[in-house]
Order: sequence, then C-alpha cells, then structure tokens
Amino acid sequence: MSKFELKMPKMGESITEGTIINWLINEGDSFNEGDIILEVATDKVDNEVPAPASGTLVKTLFKAKDVVPVGEVLAILEVSKEVKTKTDKVVSSSAVENKAEKKKSKSIVTSSAVEMPQSKSFSVKNTNTFFSPLIIKIAKEHHISFEELARIPATGNEGRLRKSDVFSYIEEGRPFKFAQAVTHDSTAYRVPQLNFDKGKGKVIEMDRMRQMIADHMVYSKHTSPHVTAYVEADLTNMVNWRNANKVAFEKKYGERLTFTPLFVEAVAKAVKDYPNINASVDGNNIIVKEDINIGMATALPSGNLIVPVVKNADKKDLKTLAKNVNEFANKARENKLSGDDIKGSTFTISNVGTFGSVMGTPIINQPEVAILALGIIKKRPEVISTEKGDEIAIRSMMYLSLSFDHRVVDGFLGGSFVRRVADYFEQFDINRKI
Repeated sequence: MSKFELKMPKMGESITEGTIINWLINEGDSFNEGDIILEVATDKVDNEVPAPASGTLVKTLFKAKDVVPVGEVLAILEVSKEVKTKTDKVVSSSAVENKAEKKKSKSIVTSSAVEMPQSKSFSVKNTNTFFSPLIIKIAKEHHISFEELARIPATGNEGRLRKSDVFSYIEEGRPFKFAQAVTHDSTAYRVPQLNFDKGKGKVIEMDRMRQMIADHMVYSKHTSPHVTAYVEADLTNMVNWRNANKVAFEKKYGERLTFTPLFVEAVAKAVKDYPNINASVDGNNIIVKEDINIGMATALPSGNLIVPVVKNADKKDLKTLAKNVNEFANKARENKLSGDDIKGSTFTISNVGTFGSVMGTPIINQPEVAILALGIIKKRPEVISTEKGDEIAIRSMMYLSLSFDHRVVDGFLGGSFVRRVADYFEQFDINRKI
C-alpha cells in the first residue's frame, strides 16, 4: 500500500477552482478503483471525482462547500498500487505528509453566507480607490462591485487593499454586499430595518444552483442599468416553412428541426450587423467580442435554468445548429452538460414562449450587455398589405424583448438590433431548400 494525493482536477479550459458538494467516502472507509469519492461543482455543472485505484481514504483536507483551487490536494489516500501523476512521477508518502501538515494551518474561503445586519450605515473604509489587477480579478470572481470594494477595510501601504483584506471580508459574509452609493450630506441612505411578515408554510432550502442563480441575478441588476425594448414580428413564413420541411429535414440529417436553430441563425446574423451588441464591460473599457457565441437559456429537470452555448454560431449551417441545439437539450435533460458546454457566451437568448409567456423582461447574463427574450408564437388576425390593398389575415405573431445595459448600449443600438432580428424572422425565405 502507498499513499497518494487526490487533487482537485481541471474540469474545463478556463476553470480555476471547484466547490466540494459532498464526500461520498468517509475517512477510514475503503473503496474500489473507479468508485466516486466526492462530487465537485464548477460554475453550474456538477462533476464526479473517481478513485484512481482501490484503497482507503486516510484524511480529507477540505469539507463540503469549501472552494478549492485546481491542483490543490483534496485528500490523502492509501492505495493498493502506485499511481503516477501527469508528469509520470510517483507521489511519495513523505511529500504527502509534508503537504498535509502545511494544509492544517491554511485558511479556506468558503461559499457560505453570513446574514447581513438589518440596519447598516455604509461609509467608505479606504480612501485609496486604486485597485490592483489581482484585487479586481478576485472581485470579478466573487461578483464584488467597486462600491463594495471601497468599503472593505484596507491594511496595505498608503491605504491599499490587499488580497488578504478581500478574503477576510468574504469570510465575514460580505456585510457591505448591498452597499448604496456614498453621499456626503445628512440625507445619506441607510438600509431601513423592516420586519416583514413572511407568513407560515413549508420551508424549502435553496439548492446550490438556485443560490448561484439568485446571486447572479442580483449582481446583474445591481451592476447594469437595465432598459428593455420591444418589437413585434410576423413569423408566418418561418412557421409555414418549418412545418412543411421538418419531417424531410429529420429524414435527411437525422436531427429534429425545432424553431431554436432558426432563431439562433437569425440572431447571429443580426449580431454581425450590430457587433457592438456582442460586448462586455471591463471598468471604463468596452470589449467587443470577435466570436459570436450564442447562449440559450435552458430549463433543467429541477426547474433551474442553465445556459449552454453554441460556439461560433455565425459560421455554422442550419444542420450543424440543429445538431448543437438538440445535443444541448438532451444533455440538459440528463444533467450531463459539461463546463465547456456553458462557457464563453457573448450574447444570450431566452425563449420564454416555451412556457406560454407572451413576452418577458429578461435579466442580462453578465458580463454580456444584452439579452433577447422570445415570446410565444401566437396566431391572430392582422391587417396586412396586399396587391388588392389592406386585408385581414391570420398570421403567426411573436413579441421580442431586448434588455440591454444602458451604460454602453443606447436606445438606438438596442432598438435597431432587436428590429433587425425581427426583420430576419419576417423575411425568412419560404422557398429555402434544406
């Protein structure tokens, strides 16, 4: 038997850390090669970490809900055979013991939250508002705004904020999480102490994903001034073409033809026409993305939402788009989406019509600057222009709503973009070949 360090695996190209969901093997328990030792979460995707060989779990170095960097030692195993690392070096027992001793004194930042005081006066703790790139990187990872950073007590030279200051603040539960802008008169805003009657009933604890969604949505509304623009589109040609060709399309390509790939195709075209909608904000800079990666808000069996991403949507034909969309839908239903499947989106669409909604006011998927909601396709009588003049006809109509970040997207760009998407829907070629 030899000792082995079980490390946090790398579960995606841009993944730098993971959250331990729970340990499936306890200290002192034995296991077989391939048994799942623990479950780890990265962003919104859960992953299982298998045993590299048969053996016994000697010691766990982290507990459930701890956030652990990639490559960090999670546990000490005693295995029945030597297991080599990626560099083909056998891990020695002395190295394991030395790292285990160091780990005892290491403080861990956890994802648990401490309740914020109900009544709190927010004041600036540090007057030096220069933040290093490292501090800004940590703030982005934990969705900490500049207003909130300005209130963290600083211990560095000349009032500089240090890495340890930020992590200590996070461990304390981020008491200034909902800080308001600072004013210098006697009417400074204070969070009121309100005692709401929340009523009685069944208490349901939010699962981990719901907590992440809640934090992401609150952060988005706190960060971006949302404006929503609406247009109406006549999808009659698209609906008729799809109904006439969906059977032949599936027979020819082996893929179901839903409306989603048609929507993604049109949105990608509109993004090419208005590239500034395909952007993100970095301080005082606007980053206009080179790739057009369309995220699709998708419902999971649990009722939570996740956003798989169609990469380089503007460069794919309808067959490939349909294949990508169907693959993501199947993975979502089976909870098999990977970290790479949900990363890198530059613009997001949410088909609220799937749930019967006429229209929606979506919240921006940070760090993007806009999100498009598509309502239900509904038949109704409309006045249309024909060679004979105005006539009333039954048409398939849809409302589109675009929420955009008014810091960098003005009404002209937002309105023009959503109108262009609607134009592509309306101008769909009824004679298009599959």
